[in-house]
Amino acid sequence: MTVRLHHETHGDPAAPPIVLLGSLGSNAHMWDPQISALSSRAHVIAVDHRGHGGSPAPAGPYTVSDLGGDMLATLDTLGLDEVHVVGLSLGGAVGQWLAAHHPLRVRALTLLCTSARFTPAQPWLDRAATVRGGGIATVANSVVERWFTPELAQRDSQLVAHHVDMVRGTNDEGYAACCEALARWDGRADLSRIVAPTLVIAAEQDGATPVPELRAIADGIAGAELHILSPGAHLASVEQAGAVTQLIERHIAAVGSVEMSRRVLRDVGSTVRRSVLGAPHVERTTAGSTPFTEPFQDFITRTAWGDIWARDGLDHTTRRLLTMAILTAVGNEHELDMHIRAALRAGTAPELLMEVFLHTAVYAGVPNSNRAFALGKEALADLASETRGASERDG
Repeated sequence: MTVRLHHETHGDPAAPPIVLLGSLGSNAHMWDPQISALSSRAHVIAVDHRGHGGSPAPAGPYTVSDLGGDMLATLDTLGLDEVHVVGLSLGGAVGQWLAAHHPLRVRALTLLCTSARFTPAQPWLDRAATVRGGGIATVANSVVERWFTPELAQRDSQLVAHHVDMVRGTNDEGYAACCEALARWDGRADLSRIVAPTLVIAAEQDGATPVPELRAIADGIAGAELHILSPGAHLASVEQAGAVTQLIERHIAAVGSVEMSRRVLRDVGSTVRRSVLGAPHVERTTAGSTPFTEPFQDFITRTAWGDIWARDGLDHTTRRLLTMAILTAVGNEHELDMHIRAALRAGTAPELLMEVFLHTAVYAGVPNSNRAFALGKEALADLASETRGASERDG
């Protein structure tokens, strides 16, 4: 069962969406420094986990996948198919789960002061029992002691008091059940499944999730970038607010530049693909796309059609003939049949196909060319039948 999560939105709804997922015992205001800076250029959604802030607190136990399911339902409610996810601690665990299990929903991932496995488990279970027995106030001060370096805590007692009040405002059962979720979660095996561009931020003085934990995440996610900030403890987003915000902005901007290039290639590739293969064929292919096949369709549209076929070095007729010669040589009948039919529909003379297949017979083998002639014969017959049918209908 998913929970309707309380969330606060800031900035332009038409701008890139950034979802902020906070630490155990926090609420959306944990991210106030980032909200203030990011909302001028982004659509910022700060979310309360179940049992935190304004979100409901169903009875436990919870799992990280439960919390991730809540987030997916919230994105659906907001009509957001794809977002930049920023998560700290518990929020980082949820961010990892989302990126690994629902990769099409996560455009980019930023993980702060978190872990792929919160060990040992027993202290989390003990803390859950303590909160259920005596209330959240029994642990609030000790929790916040780990959030900031001693130097900052001594210098800014008002900041500490504000965050102690934040923890005390967390529902007892919600906090305890999230402790159990962390105790049971192990996302190490899923790190290799994460394909979203990932930024990992560690804090040098963070005793809750030490630097080696963040380094293990960065090593496990292909292409992930690791930054270590100092001074900083568990709530680095507050203690190093400016640096964290700058890193998030730079990461999202870099992903945006890549996405813009991908979008241009996708648009160009879609146009070229339709002109070569015909709009009906491309529309049938894209209509039959599924979440499993969509990444491959995106790949070939951008690379084969948006890059290679769009180059100026060879005209499309030459590329057609070259493609059919290669497909004949490697014996790829399915693709060859498709390109033969597309070439004939586009007006390529059958005599040109004949020369290609004769030439290929000498250099790639008679059997392959024999099959190419057979496919060409079938395609010509089908095309003639279609032409006769159209003439009879017009008559």
